Amino acid sequence: MENKAQNKAYFHLPGLFEFYDLYSVFLPLYRKHREYFYDWCEIASVYGAPADCIWGGGRAGFGECEAEDVLALMSEYGISSRLTFSNSLIESEHLTDRKCNAMCELFAGSKGVRNGVIIYSDLLLEHIKKNYPGLYFVSSTTKVQTDFRKFVKETDRSDFKYVVPDFRLNKLYDKLDTLSQAQKDKVEFLCNECCSFYCKDRKACYETVSRKNLGGNCPEHICTAPDAKDGYRFSKAMNNPGFISTDDIVNTYLPLGFSNFKIEGRGLGSAVNLEFLLYYLIKPEYQLTVREEIYLDSMLDLF
Repeated sequence: MENKAQNKAYFHLPGLFEFYDLYSVFLPLYRKHREYFYDWCEIASVYGAPADCIWGGGRAGFGECEAEDVLALMSEYGISSRLTFSNSLIESEHLTDRKCNAMCELFAGSKGVRNGVIIYSDLLLEHIKKNYPGLYFVSSTTKVQTDFRKFVKETDRSDFKYVVPDFRLNKLYDKLDTLSQAQKDKVEFLCNECCSFYCKDRKACYETVSRKNLGGNCPEHICTAPDAKDGYRFSKAMNNPGFISTDDIVNTYLPLGFSNFKIEGRGLGSAVNLEFLLYYLIKPEYQLTVREEIYLDSMLDLF
């Protein structure tokens, strides 16, 4: 693949707390063996949330790693940490949560690369802006903004450094190319979504997660997609009309002026996420080498 525009793709990876062990082995390879990696790619951030964070959304957080260890690892490699605080049902009484505020204070006070928050609620956004001004904000894809005009308005909001559109807008190339370069620089495409392209219940699914994170007693959201019982499969995601491949990135998105790409996978296992890292970041001739480096590390259990 040839990078026609000679610019970089910046990847935003899942599992800040959830896959600490994986990144503790993968990131040294990123530093020591850049020849393994595509010349046109960089790791810009890793996102996630620890377990029991009521501000969490999108997926239920299950990361058990200590926040100080996470922050130290990312700081060592100059990678931005993003707290996934995209709960859509935040009320005023939730803003005083001790654990979530402590997380913001810690990550806002970190020296070096700036850290951020992936966010849905404007109420929470104002609270964090006021109390932890060192953090930047990412407008969450959990807003499910499928209306292109509303998405464009979101990119115009000065509060957000990045905006993640609904994956069903990914291939609207003619419309996307009408954005200014300043708007394009803020767009962060979700590459590997497996959810049905025609799903009508995506927002309801996210709201169920938000309600559960707040401690609500509610039934599970039952996905009605025909193949929902199969769960996430990368092979299935690759056939999704919204899927963004490495060829798409190099030959379409970079020449159009877009440079930010988000990989989903926080709720999946480390082994599946390794496959994402291999596909999007590693040259084919080195993928087996990296896979062996990871799997043969005696400190890791990827299953």
